[in-house]
Amino acid sequence: MTISITSTAFADGERIPKLYTGEGEDISPPLSWSNLPEGTKELAIVCEDPDAPTAEPWVHWVIYKLPANLDGLPEGIEQKARLKSPIGAFQGQNSWSTPSKSSVGYRGPLPPPSHGMHHYHFTICALDAKLIIDPGISSKALIEEMRNHILEMGCLTGLYSR
Repeated sequence: MTISITSTAFADGERIPKLYTGEGEDISPPLSWSNLPEGTKELAIVCEDPDAPTAEPWVHWVIYKLPANLDGLPEGIEQKARLKSPIGAFQGQNSWSTPSKSSVGYRGPLPPPSHGMHHYHFTICALDAKLIIDPGISSKALIEEMRNHILEMGCLTGLYSR
């Protein structure tokens, strides 16, 4: 069974509304999920753009230590490493490193102009353990920590171009 992850803002394979991009308000989209496997202790979500003109996919969001009883996230999660809501959740580093852009939390699509359509993969992982990790880690570090604990995954893909 695969985890079903959806958004009320866009359907799988559809365009992400400007509100959730670097050209708009740059806020995280609402997400919801279902079909979590039995034994899920914690959830993590990573959003990446594999079409970015970089050696590795461009990381847009790393959010983890999400409680297993959670069935979604509202839009506009604040850009902080430690979140007040959902309680106990952490966010990690995105690929931005300039002073004008936050390097923690969600940063929306902003592909180079005329670079064609980019695909943004919101991948959710159900974990069989509560990870003992710090806030603010990289997606690589999170993936390494999750490696032997993933029960199931799901993916929502949004599109965007400029």
